[in-house]
Order: sequence, then structure tokens, then C-alpha cells
Amino acid sequence: MDPSSPILRNSYWVLRHGRSIPNEKGLVVSSLENGTLEKYGLASEGFNQARLAGELFLKEVEETNILPENVQICYSPFSRTTDTAKTVANVLGIPFEGSQCKALIEFRERYFGPLFELHSHEKYSEIWALDEKDPFMPPEGGESVADVASRIALGLAAIETEFQGLGSKALPYLFRDACEKTLLRHPKPLRTLYKICVPQKLYALDTLMEWVMSFLQ
Repeated sequence: MDPSSPILRNSYWVLRHGRSIPNEKGLVVSSLENGTLEKYGLASEGFNQARLAGELFLKEVEETNILPENVQICYSPFSRTTDTAKTVANVLGIPFEGSQCKALIEFRERYFGPLFELHSHEKYSEIWALDEKDPFMPPEGGESVADVASRIALGLAAIETEFQGLGSKALPYLFRDACEKTLLRHPKPLRTLYKICVPQKLYALDTLMEWVMSFLQ
């Protein structure tokens, strides 16, 4: 395949969730059971960050003549990303309970296992050391880098299948395709997909993740 040929049909604007309560408490909250609890949603500062991000995206939409009805907001079901998605949708004037907003379990946080869940953020260094040795080796009871990359790729494939052919103008800094997405996800899954995809030269996806990573460094 020609490396310049895009694989993705849609354009993607990727946004990290705002500052969360687990961020403020210094806790690892990575399980679906805990992550969806309201008490682990956005902190006050996080709501302000999400609102500002929504305003920046709205500006992009207006400047590129993208129709609001062609924006699809896909987000992790975790409370912190759901809060972020709701805030952005409100800024864009998109009904959060409508068809333009959808939670995708494939984009959830990486589960680090019971030895890390609800423990201090300081334990992340142990996980990163394990990842450096072998991205296919999961923490005990948790997910490996490869596990997360695999499910995120499945999520992107599902989006590509479901949303296409809406005939809108794409965001100029990504791909000239049919439908715009705001993916509200976690930075660690994004880095995971980047680590797996870039070495394999997945062309358009590679380009997308390079762009994402420029905002996460």
C-alpha cells in the first residue's frame, strides 16, 4: 500500500479528559468498576479545562465550515471522560443523550490489575518498567500494552464502519474524509496504540498518532 494513502475514512480530533478527582488524590483508578463511579469523575479544574477544550474545538469547527451534525463524540465510559464528553457536547450544542454521542468501552483506561488499583500514582513507575521489558507481559491480573492497543484498534475499526459518508469537510490537519470525531480517551491508551502502531508503519494511523502524541508530550 502506498504510505501516502490514508487508511482512515474519518478525521479525528483527540482530547484527553480534564483533571480528575483521582489525579488530585494521587490514586490509580483503572478498573471499569471503579472508573465509572461518579466519585472518580472530573475535579472542578477539570470541568474548566474541558469547557476551554470544547471552545477550541468549536472554533476549529466554525473556521473549517464543518456542520455540527457531522460531529460524533466517542468517549470512554469512565466518569472522568464522560464528564469531559458532556461538557464538550454542551459547548458544541450537541445533545449528549442523542445519537451523536457514544460511549465505547474499547477506549477505557488500561486496567493495571488489583496490585495497583486504588493505590498511589507513585506505583506507575513499576508498570512502566515492566512495559519497557515486554509490552506483551501484563501486570498480574491486568492488561498488557498489546492488549490495550488491540482493543483500541477494534474501537477505531468500529467507528470507521459506523460513521462514514456524511459528506462534510474534514479537519484540515488530519484526513480529508467524511465525518469528524472527538475521541475522549486516556493518555496511556493513546501512548499504547502509538507504541504498537508506529513501528509497524500503519501509515494513516501512524500519522494520526504522531499528531496525538505531539499534544501529550
